[in-house]
Parts: sequence; C-alpha cells; structure tokens
Amino acid sequence: MKALVTGGAGFLGSHLCDLLLEKGYEVLCVDNLITGDMHNIAHIKSDKFSYMRHDVTKPLYLDETIDFLFHLASPASPIDYLELPIQTLKVGALGTHNMLGLAKEHRARFLLASTSEVYGDPLVNPQSEEYWGNVNPIGPRGVYDEAKRYAEAITMAYHRYHGVNTRVVRIFNTYGPRMRLNDGRVVPNFIGQALRGEDITVYGDGSQTRSFCYVSDEIEGIYRLMMSDYSLPVNIGNPEECTILEFAKIILHITGSSSKIVFKPLPVDDPKQRRPDIKKAMKLLGWKPEFSLEKGLKETIKYFKGILES
Repeated sequence: MKALVTGGAGFLGSHLCDLLLEKGYEVLCVDNLITGDMHNIAHIKSDKFSYMRHDVTKPLYLDETIDFLFHLASPASPIDYLELPIQTLKVGALGTHNMLGLAKEHRARFLLASTSEVYGDPLVNPQSEEYWGNVNPIGPRGVYDEAKRYAEAITMAYHRYHGVNTRVVRIFNTYGPRMRLNDGRVVPNFIGQALRGEDITVYGDGSQTRSFCYVSDEIEGIYRLMMSDYSLPVNIGNPEECTILEFAKIILHITGSSSKIVFKPLPVDDPKQRRPDIKKAMKLLGWKPEFSLEKGLKETIKYFKGILES
C-alpha cells in the first residue's frame, strides 16, 4: 500500500511518515519547504520512502497509484501564517482542491488535517465537533481559520458529490521533537526562552487556557482515524487543560531555569480557551492520549537542548 503525505517534511508530517514506514507502507513525501525542513526527514533511509519537492497549490500528476492521501500541507503557526497569508489561504483552498482531485483520480482514501482553530475564540468549553465556532473572518488569524474551514467544506463536498472516501481530523495543540524553536507557538517559545535564560513572555494575564498533546499520541490518533470508516470531523488532542501562566511555571520547574515571567499585550483574536472534547475519538477509534505533559515536555526539552548546544 502506498501513502502520500503532503507537508511531509514538516513537524507533524515527518512523524507521520515515520509511523507509516514502521507499519510497512510505501511513503511519498511531498513538500515545498516553505515551512518544512529536510532535516526532519534526513534520518529516513528506507527504500520505501521518496521525497518530491512540489507546491500543492499547483496540480500534481502521478504515474504510480496511491492508496492513502494525508493532506497536512499548510503553515500552522501564527508567525508563519501572518507572514504568509496568501500562501496559507491558497494551500487551504487550491491545495486541498488539487489533493482531493488526486485522491478522486486514484480512488485513494483522503484525510484532511484540519485544526482546532476552526472553533475560533470559542464560547463553549470543551469544544465538541458539533460546535460551529466563533471566528473573525477578517482578523489577522482569519487567513488560517477560514482556510481550514473552507478546506473542511470542500472535503465534505467531494465526499458527498463525488463519493471520495474522506476523513477530517481537527488537530489541537501538539508539541514534541522537530518543532522549530522560532515557530512562535507557546511550547518552543517558552522552552527556548527558559533554556537561554531569557524572560518568558506571557501574553495577556496568562489566564487563557490551552491543552497540549504529545506528537506520538497525535499521530497515532490521525492514523487510526484514516483507518476508520468515519467521514465527519474528529477532534484529536489532549483534554487536560492548563492556563498559560501555569504552563510557564511548569517549564521553569522542569528546565530549572531562573528566567522571569513577563507579561505583554494579548494578540488580536487570541483564543481564551482551547480544550478538545475527545469522546468521539475514544468511542470511534479507541484512542486517547498516553503521554503525560511532564513526560512529553522532558522529551521536547531534551530535543531543544540538543539544537541549542549544536
């Protein structure tokens, strides 16, 4: 069986390539390296793995048959999609359209990597798949939020109109090795600042909440969803919630850093709450996260220490 992974040289994509290879799949990794990095797949030596540099906003034609298409390509951190707003919208719209067309042509099963950001700044907590969200379509984050909401809509249209076998995963905050230190998300931000002895910057008063899922748990959930027979969106994330201020203190404790916590204004449209309802994933997929926050952070801190010391 052959799987294509768009965004395969990214943080999540590279871990997904690893899992698929472990399970015996042939894997074609497609990435244009706008935010991906060849270092993330440099360790892969398998003759079942191949890489193609390609921008999925342009059509892709393949001679060989593919059986599964995991569409993960997209800038995913606030720094990236604020610097690359047009590219973010295009990969959500044109890229998803092209990959759905490719899946239709090959009769491949298709999985869209969507996001908890489709819920916007939610008015309910936790967020279940039935919640329609509270999104500002013209705010600075709207380029990512609406790209993913459109991607979900066209995925379901291809499923209903063309009969494409589709899956939609809503990914909540995920962390682990191969994140970029400078990608602007809270985990690499806080760890990098703590390891360098810099002030840890908390936005707002730190009372906003997040939940953090370790990367191996997230990838296992994504794989199980692809292998299921469920076509509607499913949340995959860790429901254990903590405030950003609490999280900063956890990072200080694990790293032993003497960094001070400083406060800065909250960015526009920054969500106040982010916590998945995972009852559907537990029931349909038999999935729930296994890594504790402390265990996952220790692995991630070890990875970032290696980067800073190299």
